[in-house]
Amino acid sequence: MSLLSAKQDEEVMAEINITPFTDVLLVLLIIFMILAALVTPPGFQKELPANSNPSQVSQQSKQDIEVDVTAKDVIYVDGQRTSDRQIYTTMGQVKKRRGNRHVSIVADAKSGYGVIIRILDAAKIAGLTDVGFVSQ
Repeated sequence: MSLLSAKQDEEVMAEINITPFTDVLLVLLIIFMILAALVTPPGFQKELPANSNPSQVSQQSKQDIEVDVTAKDVIYVDGQRTSDRQIYTTMGQVKKRRGNRHVSIVADAKSGYGVIIRILDAAKIAGLTDVGFVSQ
């Protein structure tokens, strides 16, 4: 029996043991996942495009329903001023008047996120599903 075990010890092992390598990779993966969660800022961190003149209507978007928001959260729907409370009825009236069109939101970078969310909510309630942001 001792001759058999000595003969096995002299043979070259042709298999590679990858278990330690896999353990190291899994530990590194966990470390990177934790670091990525710590580095990423929480919440909605989208910077909206800036707009210097809210009443300016571009030639390209004549068919669109244009919603402009200034830095002081003043809302213009197709050039007419409205408040954030009246936006729900205004969007419904615009849909009845112009039909189901694309809604283009042009907002100042300093405008509040709450106003933008109200505009998106008003468009959804009015049945306008094609909404997008315009950048300049």
